[in-house]
Amino acid sequence: MSGALEDKRTATRFRILVEIADRQPAVSQGEIAEAVGVTSQAVSEYIRELVDDGYVEKEARSRYRVTKEGVDWLFQEAKGLRRFAEHVTDDVLESVQEDAAIATERIESGDTVTLSLRDGLLHAAPEDDGPATGVATTAADPGEDVSVTGFEGIIEIDPGRVTVVQIPSARSGGSRAVSTDELARTCADVGLVVAAGVEAVVALRAADVDVETTFAAGEVAAAAAARGVDSVVVATTDLVGRVTDALRDAEVLYEVTETTGDGDVSTAR
Repeated sequence: MSGALEDKRTATRFRILVEIADRQPAVSQGEIAEAVGVTSQAVSEYIRELVDDGYVEKEARSRYRVTKEGVDWLFQEAKGLRRFAEHVTDDVLESVQEDAAIATERIESGDTVTLSLRDGLLHAAPEDDGPATGVATTAADPGEDVSVTGFEGIIEIDPGRVTVVQIPSARSGGSRAVSTDELARTCADVGLVVAAGVEAVVALRAADVDVETTFAAGEVAAAAAARGVDSVVVATTDLVGRVTDALRDAEVLYEVTETTGDGDVSTAR
């Protein structure tokens, strides 16, 4: 475990050394004292110790640099802190976290349930032999929401795919240049359709396709893909880059197509 978690003095040394590394070479002991929550005199004493230990090098008055040894010590302590944080989030908090699921059958409070994702939503069945299980903390009839905690195992998810359909801007023909039949076929068998841009909204209306949202289209599609839902993002050409940036940031597989009266052209990521 990190020494910074075992005693207050090591924790203070760690924080002061981090502040020096962040501010070097011009170091204001008063600013460090305010940031760490100790007196300026205490900061001066800690810095003197850090210099003696070889973690900090004094260049001139109020000018300090963290040495290689100091950097190595910071990395060592930071790794320990990170491991502890991962233990808290992955092991401790996951076991006490509660989430809602849709009951597939009658569930009583205290039942062990098997968890699965359907259409991007968490479902719970009164079984204890699935790859992912939990414990119901409320009772529910089929189709009702049930609270679940004590999660164990892994929910198997096949990531969803995203198709991005480019719509010309209004100055280039807009929705009038789109094959509504082709657009309707593209959107027919996916779980989610979102739009980015006025031309995209108008084209989808003309194709008689229901749109889930017109806000943060790339982020919404990425969230759906993370839960195994395939989606189509219909986006005006000017907004396609913003959509694909969000998908790349989320490491989501996608393809970009154009659908016009002459047919569609596809380029895959």
